[in-house]
Amino acid sequence: MGQKITINEKGHLTVPDNPIIPFIIGDGIGPDIWNAAVRVFDEGVRKAYAAKRQIEWKEILAGQKAYDQTGSWLPEETIEAMREYVVSIKGPLTTPVGGGIRSLNVAIRQLLDLFVCQRPLSWIEGVPSPVKHPENVDMVIFRENTEDIYAGIEFEADSKEAQVLKEYLTNQFGVDYPFKEETALGIKPVSKEGSVRLIRAAIEYAIKEKLPSVSLVHKGNIMKFTEGAFKNWGYELAENEYAEDVFTWTQWERLKATDGEQAANNALQKAQQQGKVIIKDVIADNFLQQILLNPRDYAVIATLNLNGDYISDALAAIVGGIGIAPGANINYLKGHAVFEATHGTAPRFANTDSMNPSSVILSGVMMFDYMGWHEVSSIIKKGLAKTIRSKQVTIDFYNQMEGATLLKTSQFADAIIRYMGN
Repeated sequence: MGQKITINEKGHLTVPDNPIIPFIIGDGIGPDIWNAAVRVFDEGVRKAYAAKRQIEWKEILAGQKAYDQTGSWLPEETIEAMREYVVSIKGPLTTPVGGGIRSLNVAIRQLLDLFVCQRPLSWIEGVPSPVKHPENVDMVIFRENTEDIYAGIEFEADSKEAQVLKEYLTNQFGVDYPFKEETALGIKPVSKEGSVRLIRAAIEYAIKEKLPSVSLVHKGNIMKFTEGAFKNWGYELAENEYAEDVFTWTQWERLKATDGEQAANNALQKAQQQGKVIIKDVIADNFLQQILLNPRDYAVIATLNLNGDYISDALAAIVGGIGIAPGANINYLKGHAVFEATHGTAPRFANTDSMNPSSVILSGVMMFDYMGWHEVSSIIKKGLAKTIRSKQVTIDFYNQMEGATLLKTSQFADAIIRYMGN
């Protein structure tokens, strides 16, 4: 009989040998890719631990299936189950049309305060890529998940609220901007608390994994009091709380000003030799160039919500597309985590048994690592990599490979399972 994963006051997990893990099957292609992925998960656990460990899967409802059965796109029972069982995994969800919840994914993140959207992005040998050297990309994105424009605070152009807000900004704050008659307005909240907890999680991840750098990606040259503050709070946190483990660009700049550039460079080199994490920052538009020109210079990325959305998808395209990109939404303070396929529902291909299940499979790999079941994640990754190298792939990769064998979604899972044992 399954048992619950528990968390202590520091957000640390205790995982039983037979954990109950809720799952949302997802809309559109969700059932196809979930049914393939769950067989890979169960076989990975069996190969890693024989009969000593086993997952008890518990279906919970969200999206179209939830609406059809309960009349709610996101039932309260689903959020409570995610909270109660701590770790869960989900397929892609449709966005309701015609008002109500703007995005079920965003609603889940906000209701559970899952402030980190974590996206590891690295290339698997054999995966088609539009760039010459996708193997140079090996990054982990820490995208702030609850603030920025994704807070959803905006007003329609012809609304009374927009008109009142325009007048207030002009008359009370002296905003010198020529508002047009029909102007929509949005508010971009960026808090010190939200920024610091995100950046702290990124720094601690880099220290734990012995990664060389954390890059604060921002647009602070234009948005000085929001994105610029994000950068400043990040440097302040790094120097105040992690002085023994990091070296920051602001330290380098101070040394350059007092002792000269050579002394600053020597200090930087010494910090790197000591294994310290280098904390640096880069403007968002420049970073989108750098991931093509100099991706080896970046390891862990900490950024705000909108930037993180663009960056994650751009990097996913480099390493093979969003169909193979995993994701997790995590509260590192309370321990709750929801792992998810990062792509859409692709309703046109629902029930065709044709789509790539790799995104949800690799999200499961992240889940097993989060649970401390590293043996399972290693087995699954090796099986997936061997399958792709053998050119036995689903339609998305088949169309880009020479000499490939086309597999259905379920057959792709079969191939992974075969290679997991070799």
